[in-house]
Amino acid sequence: MDVTRRGFLKVSLGTLVASGAGATIRPTDAHADPPKITYTKQTTSICPYCGVGCGVVLYTRGGQVVNVEGDPDHPINQGSLCSKGQSLFQIAQSPHRLKSVRYRAPGSDHWEEKGWEWAMHSIAKNVKATRDATFIQRNKDGNVVNRTEAIASLGGAALDNEECYVVDKLMRALGIVYLEQQARL
Repeated sequence: MDVTRRGFLKVSLGTLVASGAGATIRPTDAHADPPKITYTKQTTSICPYCGVGCGVVLYTRGGQVVNVEGDPDHPINQGSLCSKGQSLFQIAQSPHRLKSVRYRAPGSDHWEEKGWEWAMHSIAKNVKATRDATFIQRNKDGNVVNRTEAIASLGGAALDNEECYVVDKLMRALGIVYLEQQARL
């Protein structure tokens, strides 16, 4: 069979017209769903993942995060987000997120849920006991040093300059000399 270009177009057009002859588009079929950010509260914040400090816009409805976007008005990222920043939604909405203090006693094979008051008291008690047991008033040359070398402080990138300053002052008041702030934790 010899098919010409003109014959092919005629058959194609005829098939197209015949297949769509009974189809109509009603107005109810041709609509878009409303955006997921409809009726939400918009809040700007900073991404907690690294030390870059990208701006994010959080959309919440009924106390729940429904969407996260990069902040187009932020001077650092100008609306773009890395893959970690794009997953911020999972921090708030993940069913696997821990929302209480979990404690596993020495030698135990299971975790227990504890209250925040217990956790803060327990941490303070352990820091005080360790500091008291390892505090060095004078070095081997007799110089006053007032420090402990048994405790270290490692800060993460979610802390801003002011928070790092307060943490640094607290650690130095305790006599801790091993201080570090990491930008990629």
